[in-house]
Amino acid sequence: MEDFMSMNLSRRSFLGLGGGAAALAGLGLAGCGKKEEAGSDSAAATAGGGELTVGTAYATQNYHPSTTSSALALSANLNVVEGLYELDFHDYSTRPALAAGDPTKVDDTTFEVTLRDGAKFSDGSAVTAEDVASSFKRSSASGNIYVSMLTPIASVEAKDEKTVTIKTAVPNFSLLKERLAIVKVVPTAATDEELTAKPTGTGPWMFSEVSDATVTLVPNENYNGELVAKDNSIRYDVLKDATARVTAAQQGTTLISESVPADSIDQLKSAGMSVDTVQGFGTRFMMFNVAKAPWDNVKVRQAVMFALNYDQMITNAMNGMAAAPSCYLPNDKAFPNYHEASVVYKYDLEKAKALIAESGVTPGEVTLRTTDKDDIVAMSTQIKNDLDALGFKVTIQTDTSAATYAAIDGGEAYDLLLAPGDPSCFGADPDLLLNWWYGDNTWMQKRCPWKESAEWKTLSETMASALAAKGEEQQKLWNSCFDLIAENVPLYPVLQVKTSTASWRETANGDGVKVSADFAGIGTTGIALTGVTTVK
Repeated sequence: MEDFMSMNLSRRSFLGLGGGAAALAGLGLAGCGKKEEAGSDSAAATAGGGELTVGTAYATQNYHPSTTSSALALSANLNVVEGLYELDFHDYSTRPALAAGDPTKVDDTTFEVTLRDGAKFSDGSAVTAEDVASSFKRSSASGNIYVSMLTPIASVEAKDEKTVTIKTAVPNFSLLKERLAIVKVVPTAATDEELTAKPTGTGPWMFSEVSDATVTLVPNENYNGELVAKDNSIRYDVLKDATARVTAAQQGTTLISESVPADSIDQLKSAGMSVDTVQGFGTRFMMFNVAKAPWDNVKVRQAVMFALNYDQMITNAMNGMAAAPSCYLPNDKAFPNYHEASVVYKYDLEKAKALIAESGVTPGEVTLRTTDKDDIVAMSTQIKNDLDALGFKVTIQTDTSAATYAAIDGGEAYDLLLAPGDPSCFGADPDLLLNWWYGDNTWMQKRCPWKESAEWKTLSETMASALAAKGEEQQKLWNSCFDLIAENVPLYPVLQVKTSTASWRETANGDGVKVSADFAGIGTTGIALTGVTTVK
């Protein structure tokens, strides 16, 4: 399975092509829109009828909605499978999907949810409460990557054919809908092999063809929700090479292109494309092997963070498409729980040298492991120069993400790791984002491993208290978490990246095609258009 942490936020640029709260569209095409009555003038006027083509930067062979960590699969699946609730990736608000409405509270830890009337899977079979319950069991199975995000939910059981009973581990859990959105509902009878290859869902689209080069979706005729498909198909072209992806976009072979390289933005704009850029949670992080000296010394870790020339990396490695962190969360309106941390790392070589002196450590030879993403490789050169100036002698070792984590998980005594990561495609509440890296999971148990420290125990207890709190009290507790990890930096953002998405979005052209679009703006995950219509 692809490691989710090898990917950046740009892969989420196309979430919601029909199964989410937003639709994406290109020239002369419509993705989806509000449900219209058959035969109405409005339905006729808003029919699309084309093929929406997307140049995607990632590939996968695992589409299993309960286990995948693939960029491409997560994107496609949001159009094919639904949870009881779905997220709007503009602002991370929730909307009912398979649920008929909000949860009904029975007591402080018990809620009931009724299913949407007449909901069917794309194979025509009716959705039952047991399908919801079995999907939760799949997603929360031992060893699954979703486990730490679902621990606040103790159980999901079928009460009757159309009602599920949900027990929470946290009284009055305020993020229930957000966490239920992680669980995508699939037929109980579906095998893991079937779900891995081509999942069956209840969304407005369904898988038609899946290959290593192309993924094609077609409308699900059994869909009865609010976001009906309006085109004949959506085609994802797998174009991992950035040059190939930009060329396809420029020539119009693809109408939407994700993960646009910073140095190609002007080129695509000159060709007539619109390019939208957002600040997201996409992280380029440094992880220390705290089980190994000198990284078990917090002053050495802090010294490394103060020694990094963030501005140089933003300019030279990221072409300006990133920001230096002042908190674990980006300082952006999409992350309203942002709080400036008690320690903000800025380039200060003298302070870094002073911390090294205070630590009593003599810098020596170290290995900086990196994944092979282009901007990570570019950043590593600057980091080597910065740490060499601090007195270390750095050797860079670059591998694929799979090889890197296989080595670390296998017990390799590494020093430092520079890699990309972004769990915000599952949600943006601080507890979820904190739990991804700092929860009781493989990161803190094996990769870092910081779990045995007193500071981790304090963090874990504070996170648990925050999850059960509300309002100002909850924010204060989360602020304490942000401060604690900034002060200890076992794993911490070096840069928080911006994401660019290109699309053909003209209002008219010479051949008479007119596209009318209510532009909803762009969320932290990339471009999103809603209410798109095409008129010939």
